[in-house]
Amino acid sequence: MKPTTRTFYEAAVLRAVERVARSLDEALDPDALAKGAALSTFHFHRVFRGLVGETPLELHRRLRLERAAEQLWRTSTGVTEIAFGAGYETHEAFTRAFRQSYGTSPSAFRQRAAGYDPGCHGEPPTVLAAACGVHVRDGAVRLAPLTLRHPGDTVQHVVVLENRPALRVATVRHLGPYPEIAEAFHRLGALASESGLYAHARPAMLALYHDDPETTPAAELRSDAALVVDEDAVLPPGISEATVPGGRWAKTVHRGSYAGLGDAWARLMGEWLPASGNRVGAGPSYEVYVTDPRTTATGDLETELWLSLAD
Repeated sequence: MKPTTRTFYEAAVLRAVERVARSLDEALDPDALAKGAALSTFHFHRVFRGLVGETPLELHRRLRLERAAEQLWRTSTGVTEIAFGAGYETHEAFTRAFRQSYGTSPSAFRQRAAGYDPGCHGEPPTVLAAACGVHVRDGAVRLAPLTLRHPGDTVQHVVVLENRPALRVATVRHLGPYPEIAEAFHRLGALASESGLYAHARPAMLALYHDDPETTPAAELRSDAALVVDEDAVLPPGISEATVPGGRWAKTVHRGSYAGLGDAWARLMGEWLPASGNRVGAGPSYEVYVTDPRTTATGDLETELWLSLAD
């Protein structure tokens, strides 16, 4: 019997979790994880985060830190050796990451072990909070019980399916951290205004994101500030052309700060998609900025999230 999309994506995520658990002593290959779900690495991370509560790399780092905490608590292994085993190249980098997660330095954490009484306090405080329930205990990753998130009844009602024609877009490329794409929008706006392109364009701006920020160095992330234009519009120098393919699309709307867009994508990809009976299509995902952040209060910002669906 052919699996449903929910079981398909859940099975792919479960396989990925198991693979992460087996790879604590080696670097994680995000591309290999994504292949099992027939998704790009970018889309797979969104599905994974929505179902698990953290990305594969975040899960990998957390489990390594939990194992390191156990080693600090139970062994006399040197801190530098533990740091290397957790994937950190320097003692200092490990100390910063450990302090951020456990609120204290590795050395201070180890010192607490000397006076710790399990009879009074229970298990040592080596486990970090995680929605999925996957943790390191006694040196090994415990996969059971593993809890995947599932959408509530309201999720289905905030997603609209549409058949859309192809869109011709005028673009300006941004190379670097995604939150800095505003610079590309400024350039696009200036060039469009100078050339009269706005007379042949729709008012809303949109952004196309091409790379996975979890696996691509921030300086190498590619994105496009874009404006939908008429077929007969002449594009001025400095502006490139791209096509957003037509077909089936899912749209949801995020209201509020742009900082919440990551969570909105995780809900769409990790909650709605597996339960919807749909799979991701070949078109690029994109965001449409319906309101102008220069004149709209942060809480009133409206952003459309568009996800391409397979036929």
